[in-house]
Amino acid sequence: MGKPQQHVLTVESTEQLTPHVVRVVATGASLADFANNGHTDAYVKLLFVDPALGLEPPYDLAELRATLPREQLPVVRTYTVRWVDRVACRLAIDFVTHGDTGVAAPWAMKAAPGDRLVVSGPGGAYAPDPEAGWHVLAGDLSALPAIAAALESMPGDACGVAYLEIDDDADILDLKCPEQLTVHWLVNPDPNDIAFLARAVDEGPWPTDAVHVFAHGERESVKAIRAVLRTRGIPRESISISGYWARGRTEDAFQAEKREPIGQID
Repeated sequence: MGKPQQHVLTVESTEQLTPHVVRVVATGASLADFANNGHTDAYVKLLFVDPALGLEPPYDLAELRATLPREQLPVVRTYTVRWVDRVACRLAIDFVTHGDTGVAAPWAMKAAPGDRLVVSGPGGAYAPDPEAGWHVLAGDLSALPAIAAALESMPGDACGVAYLEIDDDADILDLKCPEQLTVHWLVNPDPNDIAFLARAVDEGPWPTDAVHVFAHGERESVKAIRAVLRTRGIPRESISISGYWARGRTEDAFQAEKREPIGQID
């Protein structure tokens, strides 16, 4: 398998969708060849490089690892593609923002038309099973782009339920979805209540054994959902589940812990 294609894009526009979600739309001729891998959770790696280094994309990451000190290497962050238009060569990414901590979200808050954005990919692993009798989707704002894309891709007769954990009603968005699929926006009054979303999933309808599950978001919250799915006997092959972030962890610490027992979901 070859290296993922790097796309050197230019910011076209930004939009504050909710108090905590900023959409960045970027353009680039190479998006005409942006791979369609069939996944609704298609994700890209965003590459942030210190401008003082004078590096020009696309970046030879292997060479940079061999020649630059660790602290000067590109910072890599993973984001779901909200949508891509290969004909118009446009791509949208929704960023969850909470203050000025981190790398990608502060960049998105300050991004302006003409700014450069380098992305690599896409990857992905999930698309709604058209044979499923019931869809269950659960996550927080970090999973919203993938959940929204999944809902839009489902046939009109798809049935199921989606649970979206948010901090405030102001983060509710109007999502397109099948008529027989209900979207629940759930305001969690206690950020430390890691079982909040899992309880909603457990208490919701389970009308059939033919269930297909997508559960992504904060790591400990996702672990609690996984416990519910085990209790309900949902087979592993019918589940897409992963932690996107972890409370009290920087992105780099979270990524490092993925290889440790604490970072394992299943």
